[in-house]
Amino acid sequence: MSLFNNFFGSTPQEETNSKINWLQLTDISQLDEIEDASNSKLVVIFKHSTRCSISRMALRQFENEFEANENVLSYYLDLLNHRDISNEIASKFSVVHQSPQLLIISKEKCIYNASHSDIDAGVIKTYL
Repeated sequence: MSLFNNFFGSTPQEETNSKINWLQLTDISQLDEIEDASNSKLVVIFKHSTRCSISRMALRQFENEFEANENVLSYYLDLLNHRDISNEIASKFSVVHQSPQLLIISKEKCIYNASHSDIDAGVIKTYL
């Protein structure tokens, strides 16, 4: 099963083994909370398809490069279980849906988004 997961992603239980204190994005109403929080902190949203090996590699790379900061809130969205939330993110923050995708929200606006191999945790520092 481990080899299978290396190629095709991992189970949701394995997704939680991270040094990042992810906040699970599971309800559309959380997007209002994210907007409010973005007035005092940067908010990062990582949209991940748990069945996609490319998405899994991007997530692992992001987690390895991410440096925790008290001024950053990190949200994780499981696209397979919450596509409705992803669609609302696209609408609310005027971005095209991608997977995997990293968004940085500040002052209630998406100030950065990247997808696939363009996802870079280091870019967060430039917005702090």
